[in-house]
Amino acid sequence: MKQRQLGATGPAVSEVGLGCMGMSNVYGPADDDESIRTLNRAIDIGMTFFDTADMYGRGHNETLIGRVLATRRAEVFLATKFANRAEGFVDSSPEWALEACDASLKRLGTDTIDLYYMHRKTPEIPIEDTVGAMASLVGAGKVRHIGLSEVAPATLRRAHAVHPVAAVQMEYSLFTRDIEAEMLATCRELGVALVAYSPYGRGLLTGTVAGRDSLAADDWRLGHPRYAEENIDANVALVSAVREVASQVQATPAQVALAWVLAQGDDVIPIPGTKRVRYVEENAAAADLALTPSQVEHLSSAVPRGAASGERYPAANMRTVGH
Repeated sequence: MKQRQLGATGPAVSEVGLGCMGMSNVYGPADDDESIRTLNRAIDIGMTFFDTADMYGRGHNETLIGRVLATRRAEVFLATKFANRAEGFVDSSPEWALEACDASLKRLGTDTIDLYYMHRKTPEIPIEDTVGAMASLVGAGKVRHIGLSEVAPATLRRAHAVHPVAAVQMEYSLFTRDIEAEMLATCRELGVALVAYSPYGRGLLTGTVAGRDSLAADDWRLGHPRYAEENIDANVALVSAVREVASQVQATPAQVALAWVLAQGDDVIPIPGTKRVRYVEENAAAADLALTPSQVEHLSSAVPRGAASGERYPAANMRTVGH
């Protein structure tokens, strides 16, 4: 798989990464054996940029990945996050940054985290204090690069003035294009990579969702605004443009949705999530799918910014972003 540079001065990583959250009881029951096979298969085909967090499965996700790292650590560029506490609140304090890092290192079974993100920001805690603590982790050799997630452009600027930020992780897909207003330009000005999570709009853009009945009873997306009864039909209808292009290029709608994100710039690195081997192979193949400029424009016009019905998160989650 081809690679993309993580920021202006960072290392090269696989141009499509692997979001690991779904391996821990989020989109239905966990299957550790299949997840281990998926992680190993991802490495085998060059998808080596793994993304996890301490709150995914309350540590289960990091422990799971640690089982693979035990024999293949040198082959993986490892990213994890802190600040979303298992107790249900955001804590981006310098003290928790240090404590959480040590706990993550233990669960992952490694001495160093390649990219350590602040997952969310506590509004009243100055970003300079948090990044100062993260910088000390770099100095101690526990972290190689630091990142931020779901922050405001002004926060990124203040953080970057304290210590170089390698990447900002933001939701980005045909259904969620908020970053195009200011964040993407800010990242490019500062030389910061944009790591795009949920490039499939939490499954809606894969073309496999016909309605709420498509999801398992314990799937957390049933509580998601875009999956609500009053929104889902309109959102499913928007996928018709993705299906149209998919038929033209003989690919799946998921691959087209991912190729659209990849086409937004070499500094944009998507991390689609999956817990199954066949989907990680499908995601990797999308990296070789070159949409024409007219196809990219057609998708952008057919699903313009703001077209999706419903907020991208429930209200409680929306209150934790953009600080």
